[in-house]
Amino acid sequence: MKRLFGGKPDATPAATTASPQVAQGRTIRYDPGLVDGLKDDHQELVAMYTRLGEQVAAGEFHGVDAALQEFKIRLEAHLLTENVRFYVYLEQSMADDEVNSELIRGFRREMNSIARGVVEFVRRYRQQPVGPATQAQFIREHGEVGRLLAQRIAREEAELYVLYQP
Repeated sequence: MKRLFGGKPDATPAATTASPQVAQGRTIRYDPGLVDGLKDDHQELVAMYTRLGEQVAAGEFHGVDAALQEFKIRLEAHLLTENVRFYVYLEQSMADDEVNSELIRGFRREMNSIARGVVEFVRRYRQQPVGPATQAQFIREHGEVGRLLAQRIAREEAELYVLYQP
């Protein structure tokens, strides 16, 4: 860590070399409530996103910026949990299963791509506030992003979350 922030690296052996058993062992433990929590996040995110679209479609532009920011924060928190606790656990537990490992890597790459698109959507409409002049474009893009998110959520819950086991 010190190297990342400009300090000198620790000279102790523990800081410079990891034990092979620790490096190869699981670092993330199974959490029996994780998948249910991720599914709850999905429901919350879909509800937030739906309300946002309905608000703009109704011509109610006040508060859209805050709603976009809140959605982005919740999505990023979900993705962080998913990346750190879910994907890392799966990658560790399925390290010897090449087929499922490739499926997991594919889902992770796809989600990272979708997340970049969502963040770009939010950034664009926070820089250029939503109003009468941008309403139709926002609604169109909101629908496209929403379809991608809905498809991804359905696939995650049907194909990926079932792999999460002790």
